[in-house]
Order: sequence, then C-alpha cells, then structure tokens
Amino acid sequence: MRTISADVARRTFLAAQGFTDPRPSGPVTRRHLGRVLDRVKLLQLDSVNIAVRAHYMPLFSRLGAYPAALLDDAAWSPDARRPRLLVETWAHEASLVPVTDRPLLSHETLPRRWWKHYGPLLEKHPQLAGDILDVVAEAGPMGAGAIEKALAPAGRAGEVRPRPPGATWWERSEVKRVCEYLFATGELSVGTRVHFERRYDLPSRVLPPEILALPEPDPADAARELVARSASALGIGTETDLRDYYRLGPERTRTAIAELVDAGALEPVKVRGWDRPAYRDPAARVPRAVSGRALLCPFDPLVWERDRTERIFGFRYRIEIYVPEPKREYGYYVFPFLLDGELVGRVDLKADRAAGVLRVPGAFAEAGASSPRPRIAAELAGELATMAGWLGLDGVAVGERGDLAAELRAEVAAA
Repeated sequence: MRTISADVARRTFLAAQGFTDPRPSGPVTRRHLGRVLDRVKLLQLDSVNIAVRAHYMPLFSRLGAYPAALLDDAAWSPDARRPRLLVETWAHEASLVPVTDRPLLSHETLPRRWWKHYGPLLEKHPQLAGDILDVVAEAGPMGAGAIEKALAPAGRAGEVRPRPPGATWWERSEVKRVCEYLFATGELSVGTRVHFERRYDLPSRVLPPEILALPEPDPADAARELVARSASALGIGTETDLRDYYRLGPERTRTAIAELVDAGALEPVKVRGWDRPAYRDPAARVPRAVSGRALLCPFDPLVWERDRTERIFGFRYRIEIYVPEPKREYGYYVFPFLLDGELVGRVDLKADRAAGVLRVPGAFAEAGASSPRPRIAAELAGELATMAGWLGLDGVAVGERGDLAAELRAEVAAA
C-alpha cells in the first residue's frame, strides 16, 4: 500500500473540490456552473438566510461573483432553451443534484432517515398520501399549505391536524409531513420554489423523459456509483468520508469500496497522520501548490464534515446557530476563510439588507497559519468586498469581536 503525506492529501482534496480551477475572467455561464457541479456533485440546501442561502455560496466560493439566476434557472425555472440541470432530492442532506444522478438516489439505496418515523402517520390517515397525489396531479406545483386547503372543501383532509397558529418552522402540519414523506420516497418531486417554499409536483412533470425512462438501478449498483462519485468529489478519503458524502449505509459503502478497489477504480493508500485507511481516486490530480482565496459557508462540501475538516486542515469548526449567544465562541453564522490552500481564519457574517452592508460582527485569525496576518486581513477584506457586491450590498462593516477585527477593519477602510 502506497503511503502519502498529509500535505499531498490536502492538495488532492482541494483540487478535487475545484479550488485549483481558475475563476472565470469574464461573465459566468452555464458551462462554468457545469464545471463546478462536475467537481462537487451536489449542493446542500438550507433555510438559513442570515448571509446567503447555502446552495448559492459554494458556486461563489469557486467562481466568484455570478448571477444567482444561473442556478435558479438550472434548478427551478427551466425552459426549452435552458433545460433543467438540477433537481431536489435527499443526498448528503436535502440537496440539489444533477438530474442524471437522480435515479441513483432512490430511498431504496439510501438508508431510511427521518421519514421512517412517519409510518404511524400514514397508518392513521391511510388515504391521505393518495389524496395529496391526486390534488397535485390536478392542480400542478403546490405548497403544502395550498394542498391542505385544496383537500379541505371535499372533506379529504378528514381529521388531519393542521399547523397551529404561531407554530415554529419545525411544527409541521400532518399534510406537510406526508408531503415530505412522498418527496423523500420519490413519489413527489419539487418543480419550483417561491420564497424558498417547496412547490411539490409529480416527478413526470419535473424530470426529463429520458431520465424517467431509465430502469431503477439495483441499490447495490447505485451505491457503488455513488461511492465512485464521492471519491471523485473528495479525491481522497476514508471509508467514513466516502460514506458521508451521500449519507450511505456503512455495510453498503464497505461492499462498494471493496468492489471498486477490485476493479481498480479506487486505490487504497495510507496517509501519514491519519488513523485509518484511505482510498484515492486514481484520476485525482495533485497540484504542486494551491493558491487563491475563498469564503466558505458552513454547508460547503469542503467543510461540512467537521471531523474531516479538522483532520485535513487542523481547523476545528462547529456551527453555533443553536448555541445561546453568551456561549458562542465565534458567532452565529461563521464562514471559514481559505487562503492558498489553508484555512487561515473565520468571520461571522450577516447581510444587513436594510442598511445595505455586509456586517462582520467578528473576525478571527487561525493560530499557526503560514500566511502573515496583514496578508490574511488584506485578502479577506478583498473577498468580503467581492461578496458584498455580489449580494447587492454597498459595502462591508466590521465589528469589534475577534483578534483579526482591528486589522480587517483597517483594510476595509483603506479600500
């Protein structure tokens, strides 16, 4: 078994994730979007909008400022000239994936997740799933609230519990829960979104005919293909890394890895400093150096698996949204800062749309970074300015928290 250094593993990972590809020098096009998707394979969805929604940010991190409509059109507003490239499904979490990958991600391939707990609800309302499908078939793309209203006049909602007034986001109505179950099992798809609300539709009206015509793959074959895609997206990773990318089951992942190794599609390697075996994509590139800068949202595939982030970059990262404010170490919604292949700092970000500024309540340098602090502050200020312009904001306002705040504030002021 070949042994490689941790530094080679890190550069392999960064190249696989697209951070050695140059940013476009001109307008960003659908071709550039496709290039990033070829690298990262999927974009995680998340409802937090304190700075920018999660699915938009990985493209900015790799391409720089780009029109958000490029992604919206590819996922939710296709037409004859620009066919749908992406579709929503469960993958790592709720995600956008290329339409060509959707058949691989059936609920038979993925382990049963939260939706397995909805069995008793379906037993309680045995007609509800069919009634929801009928309403969507008749009326087209609809949100859960509209579906519930459509069911009520005909009495089809029966004794279904509605969403109580003033309920939190997590307190879903029973109709919403069944809609989510049908979405998770592939009986419903998402045709579009309005104000980030899912509008459910039939898969036959969302997926291209050539995708619908494909036979459903055997779950073991699908898992093998997904592990190969994970390896391509990571360049190198442990069994846990390869499993986590699409949240596959452990047994199915181990079997898939063994088959891919036997076929020469994965190379077992040892990485110095790692406490478990690793597997390398034979097609992975190892750049001699990594340059450039990027802000990373908490749900970027480069950092979403926190143990891997710490193993590869020596960067301990936790999201603190659900931590009470007095106990937060860095802030509410913190973005790591990548510079020349290292995670050298982090910033707490908030898009203050009313004031027209990108607020930075806290800025922190990472101990032991090889880049000098003045350069980190200057590069970070430049990337924050680019992000603010991309978000349609007029500037950047740096707060007081953090050991990098003063230097960053000075750089922002000088610019």
